[in-house]
Amino acid sequence: MQTPSQPQKPKGSEFLRTMRSRWKEGTFQEIFDDWKWIFTYSKRYKGAIVFYVLLGILSTTLGLVGAVASKYAIDIVTGYQTSKLWLLITVSVSSTILGLVLNSLLGRILLKLSIRINNDVQRDIFDKIIDANWSSLNQFESGDILNRFSNDVGTVANNAVSWLPTIIVSIYRFVATFFVILHFDWIMAIFAFATAPFLLLASRVVLRRQREHGKLVRKMASDVMSFELETFYNMDTIKSFGITDQYSDRLCDWQEKFKKVNLDYNLFTIKTNVFLTLAGSAVSMGAFGYCLYKLWTHAITYGTMTLFLQQTSALSTAFQKLIGIIPNFLSASISAHRVRELVELPKEVHILESRTLHEKAAQGFTVELRDLDFAYVENRTVLHDSRLIASPGEIVALIGASGEGKTTLIRLILALVYPGNGEALIRAADGSEFPLNADTRTLFSYVPQGNTILSGTIADNLRMGKADATEEEMISALDEACAWEFVERLPDGLNTKLGRRGKGLSEGQAQRIAIARAVLRDAPILLLDEATSALDVGTERRVLRRIMERNPTRTCIVTTHRPTVLNLCQRVYRVMGQAVTELDEETSARMAMDF
Repeated sequence: MQTPSQPQKPKGSEFLRTMRSRWKEGTFQEIFDDWKWIFTYSKRYKGAIVFYVLLGILSTTLGLVGAVASKYAIDIVTGYQTSKLWLLITVSVSSTILGLVLNSLLGRILLKLSIRINNDVQRDIFDKIIDANWSSLNQFESGDILNRFSNDVGTVANNAVSWLPTIIVSIYRFVATFFVILHFDWIMAIFAFATAPFLLLASRVVLRRQREHGKLVRKMASDVMSFELETFYNMDTIKSFGITDQYSDRLCDWQEKFKKVNLDYNLFTIKTNVFLTLAGSAVSMGAFGYCLYKLWTHAITYGTMTLFLQQTSALSTAFQKLIGIIPNFLSASISAHRVRELVELPKEVHILESRTLHEKAAQGFTVELRDLDFAYVENRTVLHDSRLIASPGEIVALIGASGEGKTTLIRLILALVYPGNGEALIRAADGSEFPLNADTRTLFSYVPQGNTILSGTIADNLRMGKADATEEEMISALDEACAWEFVERLPDGLNTKLGRRGKGLSEGQAQRIAIARAVLRDAPILLLDEATSALDVGTERRVLRRIMERNPTRTCIVTTHRPTVLNLCQRVYRVMGQAVTELDEETSARMAMDF
């Protein structure tokens, strides 16, 4: 793109140097990399793309044949070339029918391809996103991730197949139309081609602006979606504070920002379209005047004049469509870049050999952290030189004030985050050890903080822990979590429908359902992160006793603010001041009694 400080196009080596400097700025390279990534999906459907291109070329050819046939029809009506009447009728009818069939077939094929490819690409990208490193993925807002996954992935999928055929067919249409006009009159062909420089210049001018506007619109859409998701998720809190009006006002503010961004882009588009329309009208008027002159001098027939004017307009439209591919090209590049930011995040650590640990599950596993250091952000240590061990048949408690690092320990054990120094490992009864990683998570059942019940029946929620669980297994798990005592009294029992976040249950009941879901999974290690906080002391102790009685080799790790269950625990660790310290039996007993 030329700038005011560079009114003349660089020549020779100077031009090459200018292009190289712009390449180094990253704009061209970024777009190239985005489309290189999109084409990795296009390769999967190259056969369909070739077929689509051939159909498009054939459809365009039939359209030109029909246009030429119309020229001869007009000549026949005006008294020229009457001997070609039957040929004209045959060509016109055939091209019309074939064009209709091909266009219908083309639309059907494109829709089927679009649905199939969108599903394939979405599934592939979904798998890559959920396998992203937990810390890296949590840098993005949920609404932003959802917007990228639903909207940007759709744009990528659509362009992966449609963009290349569209540009090839558009180029063919432009070139074929030009040569049809050139065949009859070279001066008319020049008139028809005259809009090309204007459109090409405009495309160079708007390239950077369109990309900037596109990025801003996508980012604003993600911000609005993040606000809406957060609002609806925390609706109970917002209502309880009586601040619904504040959130309504905040939505209005977001809408105003979104409106301004879109209106600015719209104004830029209007100005561009006005320029293109005026340029095209000027050329069309010149072409019309030339045709009138040629007709007046009897140099062409009225049918030829009609063909010229019709195809001049078609040539301009073809070139505009060709240039119009640029916004789609940039839009797809922006979407691809936004999706790539997710799929190219660091991946989870997988150690495939650790999957063989399932064969040793019957005797249980020991979880051990050795001399461990951890920080979410560099130079801001959360845990330092920490140790922890939890063996089969033990309940191990993690106590400490909120924010000291108990949940961080759970994340380390689940390998959602990894230590900066030290080791986090799992050990089987035969002494074999494996670093904790994404594949060892299958050995854990986890009940996180908060309400994790989903809308659906109680049975639906339980089967998240074990998809093929029988009714007897679900009842046993509920009984183990001291939940069957209230579930069996519900009118529909296991088939009782629950609302979002367990609406219809108390917090204590929701926690017991979540614990039942975890024990139904029947994993050798159970993690309870403040999972009994809504239970009374008696129920809390009963739940823990039953959990260990039903599976004596289970390893149970509990984070808690309450020391009431400490005398049930074989080990107690205090998390405080970046350190994890094991308490002796006397200290643990005294804390339990003091409570």
